[in-house]
Amino acid sequence: MNDYIVLITMALSFALTVVISPIIIPFLRRLKFGQAIRDEGPESHQKKSGTPTMGGVMIIVAALVTTLISAYWFQPEAPSIQLFIVLFVLVGYGLLGFLDDYIKVALKRNLGLTSKQKMLGQIVIAIVVYLILRQNDFPTTIGVPGTDMEFELGFGYAILILLMLVGGSNAVNLTDGLDGLLAGTAAVAFGAFGILAWTIEPNVEVTIFALSIVGALLGFLVFNAHPAKVFMGDTGSLALGGAIAIIAILMKMELLLVIIGGVFVLETLSVIIQVISFKTTGKRVFRMSPLHHHYELKGWSEWRVVTTFWAVGLVFAVIGVYIEVMFG
Repeated sequence: MNDYIVLITMALSFALTVVISPIIIPFLRRLKFGQAIRDEGPESHQKKSGTPTMGGVMIIVAALVTTLISAYWFQPEAPSIQLFIVLFVLVGYGLLGFLDDYIKVALKRNLGLTSKQKMLGQIVIAIVVYLILRQNDFPTTIGVPGTDMEFELGFGYAILILLMLVGGSNAVNLTDGLDGLLAGTAAVAFGAFGILAWTIEPNVEVTIFALSIVGALLGFLVFNAHPAKVFMGDTGSLALGGAIAIIAILMKMELLLVIIGGVFVLETLSVIIQVISFKTTGKRVFRMSPLHHHYELKGWSEWRVVTTFWAVGLVFAVIGVYIEVMFG
């Protein structure tokens, strides 16, 4: 795939997001689709109450349109089933998040879908993905990054897909707590997989998809960086989590996702550790979880937390790419 296609794909997605955002943000504001801030969150966040949410629609639309344009115009072969799968996951998890956000902002139920309802939706989408992959004889092996070791999982691969899609979407969702935090860290992670799909494991459709999302996220950051004019909501975070997980699956880099998505892993671990510690000892390890709130309550400015997490995400991404390039 030529370099110019990569640049055009990112630029088109970026431009599309920047163009539609000034249209969608006022529309969300008129509908009073504003973010409700929980009382138990950091006190400094109360001023964000009412900021338009569900901005993930802009990311999904830009990535969807750009992926389809690039996939049909810039490659000679007809699109494969992989294109359908990545778009199905992006839109499927996006719709699930949209429903969750809609219940929160329109029906005034601050918690949105119940945890069981959300989990059921995530599982159903993961099962559909597994069935499609199984019908297309997708390999059920898993490789260890940096080694030649591979393990055949058989039906256990279905469990892995379930864990990756459900766990990935929830982990990314937990990271969406500060202005620009998720958009920046996700752009870095998708960029890393885009580089690998472009150079190490050549896959035109996955490259186009990953870089379409990078462009959309960078465009979204124009409006989401501190002070945010819009939040992506679960509409965006669930879609992004599912999308990065399916990219890792299709590229057979399942375990590498743990490294490249290291920030998401740390955020999730902080919640797990906090819950276990509080339930077993009555004490909290962190001042608040997920982890980004801990540093806020330690006195860090929001911008310092966000830029630090961006930097950590970049380090994880570089390590993941380095391992695959040097030893993959």
